[in-house]
Amino acid sequence: MVAQADAFSANNTQDNTLLVRSPVSKEKIGSDFDSRIMQRCLELARRALGRTSPNPLVGAVIVKDGEIIGEGFHPRVGEPHAEVFALRAAGVNARGATIYVNLEPCNHYGRTPPCSEGLITAGVAKVVVGMVDPNPLVAGGGIARLRGAGVEVVVGVEEAACQQLNEAFVHRILHKRPLGILKYAMTLDGKIAASSGHSAWVTSQDARSEVHQLRAACDAVIVGGNTVRHDNPYLTSHQVGAHNPLRVVMSRHLNLPENARLWQTAEAPTLVLTEVGANPHFQDLLLKQGVEVVEFASLTPDQAMAYLYERGFCSVLWECGGTLAASAIAQGAVQKVLAIIAPKIIGGSNAPTPVGDLGLTTMTEALSLERVRWRVIGTDCLVEGYLPQKS
Repeated sequence: MVAQADAFSANNTQDNTLLVRSPVSKEKIGSDFDSRIMQRCLELARRALGRTSPNPLVGAVIVKDGEIIGEGFHPRVGEPHAEVFALRAAGVNARGATIYVNLEPCNHYGRTPPCSEGLITAGVAKVVVGMVDPNPLVAGGGIARLRGAGVEVVVGVEEAACQQLNEAFVHRILHKRPLGILKYAMTLDGKIAASSGHSAWVTSQDARSEVHQLRAACDAVIVGGNTVRHDNPYLTSHQVGAHNPLRVVMSRHLNLPENARLWQTAEAPTLVLTEVGANPHFQDLLLKQGVEVVEFASLTPDQAMAYLYERGFCSVLWECGGTLAASAIAQGAVQKVLAIIAPKIIGGSNAPTPVGDLGLTTMTEALSLERVRWRVIGTDCLVEGYLPQKS
């Protein structure tokens, strides 16, 4: 087997074709087999977390006579799709084989040719699809093209898992905005820092490592000026070879420290969003250090998300303080919430909380998360859920 690298360098495109000839199972191919191979597609797709936007995460596996003969995944925008790499690995053996792919093969010319035509030309007999592509340019067209050419197509294998993996891509397509994820860590009594502002550390190392992995999977991470002033964060994935998101600072007046870690751009890029004419001297200082600065007539979370959508982003992580978090929620810039709760009590009537004033005065007005999941991470608890969609 030729190993496929997990990490990609922006300046070094690595071969992501897996030459595989390994028996998968002697059992009759059926639903259990299909599910396991589709899970392998998802595993392959995750190798490109944080690198494919605005494209989705896609993995492909080709099977013939109960044996995997080719695998691949889409490494980044502009490069071939997963099906192409899998077909290269399988070669002429792809004829008469079954290909599994977690997202419907495309049927249009974009940066690359349509995968549906490539599969037909290769002579595959069957295509097993995890989910239909919500992109109007595809949206069932790839499946229809394959069936029209006499290829058997099965749709919906491990569909929930496929939807979960590409939820940010789906949200971008449907709502013309990146998926906004609010992440915060708080004590058992709902504080993100002590009354003095000291916050290192609310949660355990296990939980912080989980956050680093989350950052590696996102396109951008946003903080406000207070977070820069009080916490002086790095906002990187802290993993060798892993993707680092674009670090975004929202500050209307640019009253920020000159020596913040975020201005060190050798490891990860930084973008500062501000308002027109704000602190020209400080803007010059940032530009000299390689920090990108973009001015808005009026800087709001919604404007920031609209701008990041235009840059091709699918997922944006909000790691901001309570005031900006409340504004982002109120403007619909947040869809998903990840709250890490530490079994600690700090107290303090003026200690900061994760979400500021939303203007809600009764408990019946509270925003109830949907599709809630709980998970223990070390000594902490992660609560994950989605805000109700506004009509």
